[in-house]
Amino acid sequence: MMPENDGTYSRAEMPFVAPCRRLPPLAAFGWLRKGIRDWQRAPRESVAYGLVMAAIMALVSLLALVYGSVWLMIAMLGGFVFLAPLACVGLYAISAQLERSKPPQIGRSLRAAFRRHLGNEMVFAIILLIIFLVWARAGAMVSVFFPESGHPLPSELVAYLSVGSAVGAFFAAVTFAVSAFSLPMIVHRDVDTVTAVVTSINAVLRNKLALSVWLLLVVGGVLIGVATAFIGLVFILPLIGYAAWHGYLETIDASAFPRHRIGVTAEPRAPEP
Repeated sequence: MMPENDGTYSRAEMPFVAPCRRLPPLAAFGWLRKGIRDWQRAPRESVAYGLVMAAIMALVSLLALVYGSVWLMIAMLGGFVFLAPLACVGLYAISAQLERSKPPQIGRSLRAAFRRHLGNEMVFAIILLIIFLVWARAGAMVSVFFPESGHPLPSELVAYLSVGSAVGAFFAAVTFAVSAFSLPMIVHRDVDTVTAVVTSINAVLRNKLALSVWLLLVVGGVLIGVATAFIGLVFILPLIGYAAWHGYLETIDASAFPRHRIGVTAEPRAPEP
């Protein structure tokens, strides 16, 4: 492990990728326990953040249904799973504040999560947006496999469900590998988007089983939130964000990269009791 940089460094001397640790298959459940603990320590901030994100997702889905079609709305709902890491950026900063024994503040979290790292996050957002738009188009095109009869038999739905599942699984796998740890790393350390993305992909490929469990938990949580008329997302999204932050800290060894010079993560974490 390399010592932490004192702030005087050259980008050319930074590693291309941060090493990752090997995870046990059920590591994600430990992340969720820590996420629940953060939720309990910042309930007001968690509900406020979750309420805003859930309202945005509900509004986008409603617009897709009214001005598009049912298939477009379904594609948009599936895309929320892809965009969840970006929606949780402010939550990473809340967890970082709690780790440093600071009272969590929404304003401080938004400044730390967006304003100070806006350049890298915009590049990442563009990457996710492109994937999301391609996914939305692909999801709409899958509808051509839907049976033409008004009351299709289950056997007639096999082709439609098979193609739709394959397309969705492909986009989910690509997006998950790109975003699993990249945004937490950008918030945590002074790194560029490419380094964070490559680090995330490397960690996912080296911990396929553990990260598959985490992906299933994220997808299941988002589906439950949507199925409850988006009300469940008010509570589930903050939990996912906090758990993702702790998952990053347990998986990625970013000690070779310098801390941010200002902001929440410029200070080291307080020792755990």
